[in-house]
Amino acid sequence: MTTLDNIPEPTVYDLSSPGRSGVTLPKPDVPIQELPENILRDDLDLPELTQLDVIRHFQSLSQLNHSIDSGFYPLGSCTMKYNPRVNEDAARLIGFLHSHPLQDVNTVQGNLALMYELQEWLKEIGGFAAVTLQPAAGAHGELTGIMMMRNYHLARGDKSRLKILIPDSAHGTNPASTTMSGLEVIELPSDDRGNVDVDALRSYCGEDIVGLMITNPNTLGLFEEHIEEVVQIVRDCGGLIYGDGANMNALTGIVRPGDLGFDVMHYNLHKTFSTPHGGGGPGSGPVGVSERLVDFLPTPIVTIVEKGNDQDPPLYGFATPKHTIGRMKAFNGQFGVLVRAYTYIRVHGAAGLRSNSEHAVLNANYLLSKVQDVYHVPYKRACLHEFVVEGRWHDAPDIHALDISKRLMDFGFHPPTNYFPLIVHEALMIEPTETESRETLDKFADALLQIANEARDEPELLLTAPHITPSARMDEIQAARQLVLCCRPSYLLDPQYVKK
Repeated sequence: MTTLDNIPEPTVYDLSSPGRSGVTLPKPDVPIQELPENILRDDLDLPELTQLDVIRHFQSLSQLNHSIDSGFYPLGSCTMKYNPRVNEDAARLIGFLHSHPLQDVNTVQGNLALMYELQEWLKEIGGFAAVTLQPAAGAHGELTGIMMMRNYHLARGDKSRLKILIPDSAHGTNPASTTMSGLEVIELPSDDRGNVDVDALRSYCGEDIVGLMITNPNTLGLFEEHIEEVVQIVRDCGGLIYGDGANMNALTGIVRPGDLGFDVMHYNLHKTFSTPHGGGGPGSGPVGVSERLVDFLPTPIVTIVEKGNDQDPPLYGFATPKHTIGRMKAFNGQFGVLVRAYTYIRVHGAAGLRSNSEHAVLNANYLLSKVQDVYHVPYKRACLHEFVVEGRWHDAPDIHALDISKRLMDFGFHPPTNYFPLIVHEALMIEPTETESRETLDKFADALLQIANEARDEPELLLTAPHITPSARMDEIQAARQLVLCCRPSYLLDPQYVKK
């Protein structure tokens, strides 16, 4: 039973009072009509509040959120880096903001010009022959790429290829994208240095292989030391190479996957090219392809239909590839994200993009050097943009990675990725990105080192963490199984609660 002694701060329902309103609507400028009775409700159980109450309510909720604007966000594999505000300003320019995908192409030439240039830039950055901007996110780009790879083989009359090779250090969405394409996943083990096991790869390569999906650098934050040999082995058996581009924050301006022999790769514009993401979106996953797959791209592709001259700009329109796999998304991609990515690339230029990658790698290695003597590193190598350590010690047997993450919240830091990749026990996957200062990295490292000492000397601090957040540690299993979808606080649903 809930008592009045332990009821939390007043909610919007507590503050509600009949007749209060936060808005004054103008008088209607059209004739008032009676609404059909069968669609009307007798009562709508929503709180009645003043505008000030509503503003304070949502402002209070916003202050409970952690974001890159409020603190360090070292979420490994997700690249939660600072997003320059000029990107947001560009996406809100009236001509972009108020355009509609069903407009005549002659009225949105600026939009199409931006999309065409972005395609060209992504081609150059990745070393590809063509790019589609259509996929709505990274996993959607994976599905697009796998479908193109399969159709490439089918178009050549090769119907026996039904298997995709995926290293155990790849991103978790890779097997799902493969299965959704109707193909079979063959998992490849890693060797003792965190690379693809080349001998295992050779043993699986055959005439039934569609291709290889590989994340490079992989989810351990390590560059594949034998990548050229891996590509050649797959090519020798007639397969294609899919590159998961989610970790391009380490390579942009330094290595072009197309030059390594990759046939297809998706970009995460909401990671590498700086669009705010998390909480379900927004995302964007353009896909670049080699010459072999150009004809299989989704339709439509932005193209120049009439070349310009000194007096007139080019005329842009759409084209349909010869053997297209069809549409992958309504309309032509996440346009607002495309504007942000275009702005980011244009502001930084080639030198700036390379510098960002170099600083991402520098920051990760600096942070790794600060903690590697205290936290076990499963693969003793220089990392790229992220690294993975184990969140456990033999002399603190009750402590797990989750406890370390919960305790980090008491220091004001968002926890890193937990328990991924699966090939590392009690994994903590940390990505500092290029936008964090040395002072921030030092504070984060100091927190990790202090937590390591507490794990041995005061384990209860970790087991009961967090201590300063509005809510204590949740039962995450119960929360996942018993979702609370009602905005009304649970104590107000208690029939024994009597509101004073």
